[in-house]
Amino acid sequence: MSERGALRTRLEALAREVAKFGAVGAFGLLVNIAVFNLLRHTTDLQVVRASVLATFVAILFNYVGFRYWTYRERDKTGRTRELALFLLFSAAGAVIETGVLYAATYGFGWNTPVQSNVFKIVGIGIATLFRFWSYRTWVFKTLPAEEAVRNAERFLEQRRPADGPVTPGPVRN
Repeated sequence: MSERGALRTRLEALAREVAKFGAVGAFGLLVNIAVFNLLRHTTDLQVVRASVLATFVAILFNYVGFRYWTYRERDKTGRTRELALFLLFSAAGAVIETGVLYAATYGFGWNTPVQSNVFKIVGIGIATLFRFWSYRTWVFKTLPAEEAVRNAERFLEQRRPADGPVTPGPVRN
């Protein structure tokens, strides 16, 4: 496989991962917004508290989707570590998300239902970028064997002449 082909394969894999992450995230967004608006209209909770609770419900929903669909082929050996890291990075994402809503609500006084929903979605968008990076980098790690195969393929691609098979190097003792 050429360098170009290897790059294409990696980009296609990344595109599939982004699509799956986006699909789970889209459903999580619907859960988040639905719970947020349900709490806003049926309780006396302040906007930021309603947002935090809605985000928590969406985080639980997303974990199931990410673990059992988006990243199902990834390492499953350290579930306690995985869940702890997922909750840590999800909490950091919730701080980003809620921070945007807090700034809009209490910093600028934008507190109508439409404004609250707009800034909640803006916060979710910013937090999603952080979450995608952190989940794929730290939480749902690739299997060591899968990474070893990728490294071996890259090594072989570098050693392969443009028009022939891999030539063995000299044997050293």
